[in-house]
Amino acid sequence: MAQVPQRFLDALAVRTWCGLALQALGRTRAEIDAINVYPVADGDTGTNLYLTVESAVAAVEAVFAGHEAGSGRAPAAAGPSLAEAVRAMAHGALIGARGNSGTILAQLLRGMAQVLADPGRSAHTDGQGLRLALRRAADSARRAVAHPVEGTVLTVASAAADAADGAGGDCGSVARAAYEGARAALAATPGQLAALERAGVVDAGGQGLVTVLAALVQTLTGEIPREAAGPGGHARAGRAGLEAAARAGRARQGGTGTAAAPGGHAPGEQSGPGGSGTPAPAVPHARTGHGDAAAPDACAAHASGPAFEVIYLLEAEDAAVARLRERLDALGDSLVVVGGDGLWNVHVHVDDAGAAVEAGVEAGRPHRIRITHFGAGDAHTTGGERPARERARRAVVAVVPGEGLAGLYAEAGATTVLARPGEPPASGELLAALRRAHAREVVLLPNDADLRHTAAAAAEQARAEGIRVALIPTRSAVQGIAALAVHEPGRRFDEDVVAMTSAAGATRYAEVTVAERQAWTTAGICQAGDVLGLIDGDVAVIGPDVTATAETVLDRMLRAGGEMVTLVLGDEAPESVADRLETRVRESYLAVDTVVYRGGRQGALLLIGVE
Repeated sequence: MAQVPQRFLDALAVRTWCGLALQALGRTRAEIDAINVYPVADGDTGTNLYLTVESAVAAVEAVFAGHEAGSGRAPAAAGPSLAEAVRAMAHGALIGARGNSGTILAQLLRGMAQVLADPGRSAHTDGQGLRLALRRAADSARRAVAHPVEGTVLTVASAAADAADGAGGDCGSVARAAYEGARAALAATPGQLAALERAGVVDAGGQGLVTVLAALVQTLTGEIPREAAGPGGHARAGRAGLEAAARAGRARQGGTGTAAAPGGHAPGEQSGPGGSGTPAPAVPHARTGHGDAAAPDACAAHASGPAFEVIYLLEAEDAAVARLRERLDALGDSLVVVGGDGLWNVHVHVDDAGAAVEAGVEAGRPHRIRITHFGAGDAHTTGGERPARERARRAVVAVVPGEGLAGLYAEAGATTVLARPGEPPASGELLAALRRAHAREVVLLPNDADLRHTAAAAAEQARAEGIRVALIPTRSAVQGIAALAVHEPGRRFDEDVVAMTSAAGATRYAEVTVAERQAWTTAGICQAGDVLGLIDGDVAVIGPDVTATAETVLDRMLRAGGEMVTLVLGDEAPESVADRLETRVRESYLAVDTVVYRGGRQGALLLIGVE
């Protein structure tokens, strides 16, 4: 069925545009992934853009669903306004942004929303409004990147805005001009970045933006633009085409900016695996720790790069974010901070992941933290550029409940997915982490009994994509720590999985938390505010005091024996509880060691593991 054109950009057109963009990125995701060679061959630009737009679509659909569920509205007022739709689109993209290209796309959509949601505008906008929106989008996205250079998605966005500025007519004409300008700029990217020219490809993030603009043209005109079905003629050019693109790029050099990292190297899609031959920093009592790595910028001027990619949402004031930018810029590279109005998406590459998260804590409230460890042997850590990158042999993906544990797991080489209290990750988020690991074999640690079905669904989908996934049914983060402590990527996969499963299964787990309301439990009736001690998932102790309850729980666990006690303290746990429990173990249980970690905002006051 032919697409019905929308003469103006209104709420329905925004909904249609988002849906068409998602469909188009779904069709071209693998092709865009395949041409992602700069700054390093991450192989997931298309996937990250797809997940970003998917989040935008969900937010827009939720707004429409809310209006449709309302009652008493006149038919003409049944749907959301243009302002509501574009704000939802921008917010959804912001909270779901993945990788550098996804983060920059979120800022592009936010820039458009800032113009289109202006209170002075009507229920729809005309060509002039769309021109202003595209210009604001390009400018705001460029400002979000710490050190822009030529040749990636920002160059393409600026060219689209330039072309729209010179176009007359309605929204369809403006969108078509922007699309054609973006296509021309995309063709020139091989002349701006040597890695693209050597590989014979265009910039992957720019290709994704062209795909999104093609969906806008289709929405507003009902026509599918030429070469909009995929990277096609742009993706792999012949030598003559590359030379022409190079000439065009050199002629344009010095005009628009593009995504770049401090020191003059540009950030690309930054997730992927690490090699499996060199152990990463291990958990303190671990034998080895190693897993995936996400590849950051290829640095022409540096022989090595930061070890971690850190991404998080941040609730903070503008002044605090300005200070955060300065601090993160000094800590690492590939810095992109997008958002506003109290909510930001932060992306940076650093050697000290804990310091990057700590900087966010000092600025405001970080959440949805994702930390990926870069492995040895990729272009980032060797300073070289390569046209393709093989999958790592093996990686570990783990769900963790707090920022402190996220840093701990990442230092041990794992890719982490942060689970906030009451907000467990969806199967799509776990699948994205499995892909981001970019390994032939992946061990998945859900660390929560309630995530077993979600994790199983993600693992099954990953297996269908050719990834060998072993799901170890860890029910707590302390069981995951035990599993990671015996992980040895050098041995056979089955043997490694058996050892990790055995270590997790031999670890009893408990948590100490506070009851939110009156309830029946396996230990009796609790009241709101009571301290609960749960052992292996069941309430075993109800008490008035955190330390006393924790002592009782630990004593019950150690009656069955144990050699190692692991304590993970939440932010709200009393400072004295760890010292008291360590003293208890030392005085009452001979030959039992204790290790203490800081878990951050992990929901529970205390996690306990006994191995």
